[in-house]
Amino acid sequence: MHIEPGVVDGAKIALSYATAAGGFAMAGKLAHNDIRSNGGVAPLVLRSLIATALVFSFFEVFPHHPVGVSEVHLILGSTLLLLFGAGAASIGLAAGLLIQGLFFAPFDLPQYGMNVTTLLVPLWGISLLAKRIVPDATPYVDLKYSQALALSTAYQGGIVAWVAFWAFYGHGFTAETMVEVASFGAAYMTVIIVEPLADLAVLAVAKALRHQSQGPLFNARLHQAA
Repeated sequence: MHIEPGVVDGAKIALSYATAAGGFAMAGKLAHNDIRSNGGVAPLVLRSLIATALVFSFFEVFPHHPVGVSEVHLILGSTLLLLFGAGAASIGLAAGLLIQGLFFAPFDLPQYGMNVTTLLVPLWGISLLAKRIVPDATPYVDLKYSQALALSTAYQGGIVAWVAFWAFYGHGFTAETMVEVASFGAAYMTVIIVEPLADLAVLAVAKALRHQSQGPLFNARLHQAA
């Protein structure tokens, strides 16, 4: 989902500062909600550190391939939300992306506003979706495949939509851009096959290791009703 250098440049890149500010505001709201209902400040910090380390590894260790206007990554955004809560997941996504840019991919820093928007806004969206499709009485370890698929599809679809927006915003609605966006979208949707299975596998492990997966390092909703 990294926007390639040159896709949006010049004065147009100023829009990414505004959208990133909106994404950070959403992340702040999610973090505030976590502090109130998910253990307080210290647990949020711990979960955010773990999420940051995982996001960094997703970008640097997991396979990723350039396709069309961007790169295909396995980000596991819905997995992070389920395990650590929306607040910690959003902080982890923003911080992991920043660390990668600062120390390993400085050429991506001018695109940071676009990339962090692309990650955070869909996460905020699936945090709302989870409240609608997962009954309050259902702990996350008891999620069905259909629910995990819905969360993953929404998150990955949101990423594709934002990448398409930046591409068309930067280069206009040209035939070449449409082909590149379509090829990226088709490749990225294959992630939907993997992520729900990863979600369910991780949740199954958390359920089997119930005593080890409770406490401040994990989302309270993992084993508890809302």
